[in-house]
Formats: sequence, C-alpha cells, structure tokens
Amino acid sequence: MANVIYPLFKQHLMNGDIDLITDAVRAVLIDIGTYTYDAAHDAYDDLTGVVGTESSALAGKTVVGAKFDSNDIVFSAVTGDTVEALVLFVDSGTPATDYLIAYLDTGTGLPVTPNGGDINITVNASGWFDL
Repeated sequence: MANVIYPLFKQHLMNGDIDLITDAVRAVLIDIGTYTYDAAHDAYDDLTGVVGTESSALAGKTVVGAKFDSNDIVFSAVTGDTVEALVLFVDSGTPATDYLIAYLDTGTGLPVTPNGGDINITVNASGWFDL
C-alpha cells in the first residue's frame, strides 16, 4: 500500500465539515497485521490495529496552496505490536465522527517496533500531503 487520502475525507472537506487548521487533527500508529486500508473507511471506529495512544493535537498546522503540513510529532512510551503505518484523523471526541484523513505507510522510521520509549515522527519536508 502507498500513502493515500481517505476518499470520504475529501467529501467531508468539500462539504465544509472539516477545517484542517481549526479542528484538532491527531495521528495514531497502526499495525497493518490487523488493519487493512479500505477506501470505505471514514471514521476512527473503523480502525483496528491501533498501537499505543493517539498523538497530541498537531501543532503548527498550515495549509499552503493544497499542501497540509504541521510540526513533527512524538508518541510517548509506546508499547505493542510493530508499527508500519499511521493514520491522521480529525478528533471530534466521538470515534464515529472522528473523520479519517490519511493513511501513511511510507516515511522515515517506518516500520518501527515499540520498546516502551518514544516514537518520533518527522513530517516530510514537503508536508503530510497535497490535495
């Protein structure tokens, strides 16, 4: 699988349901042995294979042209299965409406096997993604 934007995210974005700058965007680590990307997935409650806990809300978010970017993120004291991907999502506080944004399985440091320490995710110099 390659990095992909969830199709239903694009619909939510175009309907004005999501504002990447003002909404709380978070990331979650994924074990692809128990989760397979599906274009029909739209919310956090569709995810399986979550490793550790979600990140803090992304800081330093920008949208320039069609590029979404933020500061790097840290997942603290991660234990569990090997992490091969991460998913960005909008945190509404309710898993059924925590809209999935992007599935990302390529990047520096993936895969990684948690050892109880921090996992640092460095955002690509060109940002998370382009629309």
